[in-house]
Amino acid sequence: MIPPNWRYAWNNSADPLVVRAHGLAAAAARPSVAVSRPTGRGPTLAYGGLSHGLTHVLPFLEQRRGTESCQSRHRTTWAELASGRAARDADLLAVGMLRRDVPRQPPRHGLLLPFRINLSVPVSPDPQDVLKRLSRKARQQHSREIRSRSRTLEVAAAEADFDAFYDGMHRPTMQSRHRDAARSEERESARVCLFRRGVLFFLCESGRRVAGMLCRLEGRTLVIRLAGVEAGGEAPYRSGTYMAMYVLILQWAAEHGLTRVDLSGCEPFLSKGIFQFKRKMHPEVALPDNHFREKRLVLRALRDTPEIRDLLTANPVLTLGTGPGLEAVYFHDPARPARLDLRWECPGVSGHRTVDLDEFLAGLPRSPHRNPTGQPPLS
Repeated sequence: MIPPNWRYAWNNSADPLVVRAHGLAAAAARPSVAVSRPTGRGPTLAYGGLSHGLTHVLPFLEQRRGTESCQSRHRTTWAELASGRAARDADLLAVGMLRRDVPRQPPRHGLLLPFRINLSVPVSPDPQDVLKRLSRKARQQHSREIRSRSRTLEVAAAEADFDAFYDGMHRPTMQSRHRDAARSEERESARVCLFRRGVLFFLCESGRRVAGMLCRLEGRTLVIRLAGVEAGGEAPYRSGTYMAMYVLILQWAAEHGLTRVDLSGCEPFLSKGIFQFKRKMHPEVALPDNHFREKRLVLRALRDTPEIRDLLTANPVLTLGTGPGLEAVYFHDPARPARLDLRWECPGVSGHRTVDLDEFLAGLPRSPHRNPTGQPPLS
């Protein structure tokens, strides 16, 4: 049985030896490709390459497609993934690969993305500086609800507190928010690697615990790892509970001499809800420090269909270019305006550009609409 500390280090450590071991393991593995066909209307999606994309990338794209699906998987080769032949019936192919294997130029109908991004907030010694990072509207709401709901931050240290958080908040929240796609730190790993090496916070309203966050201390950085609300309910999302907790934790970090709060990361899509929420705290956006730093994602259109145009327009991306920082890319065409309401402005994102889908998809085959089985109609 692998000790929890070893498993946690393998998944999260920035140690160069661990990062290198990940690269060697990935290079030795034969790639596979998963093809996700919608049971209703929508594009056929495929993901191939590094295995982490099956839990990070493909589920997000399926969720954004917005229809149930059936999947099939088969072994392939890196050459077939590079050419697109690995998923001949897919409309969109995402390929996860090591940075060292990325071609100098992305495919003509593709973009080069980071595999994941990390969001973190630098902390100054003055707790009031935290509020200055928020918009005026967010500051006003926070101040109003701190008073009206008698909100306070509690630091808990007993084993029973961990159990109450993990079983009564975190697990129910993951289940209610993500269902079968839920993924998290296993209980004993969370106890050993987070609770005993970090801080457990509860947000209280009139003395009652309504939400919690479990964080790990790494030097002078506080890493937010697990979160949850009482019984996994929906009401806290409508009352600013999470924002209040983030603000109070950032202020706690400032009061205790920490210099940074790591908000964790997400996929490189501006439509990711957690990105838009955390962007309100004006975090710095960067590549992760762990093994994901050496991984890349090539997003490639294989067909020009209305469904692909809808998906690309609705999900602007963060891309890697030759300049410093990341760049936001928005798609559009005459019938689909760019989703500029999905904001990109954060330190670490140098700017944005819009891409005309008529030009981006030029030359691709135009497929007929698929029937509910996901197969082209018979002629």
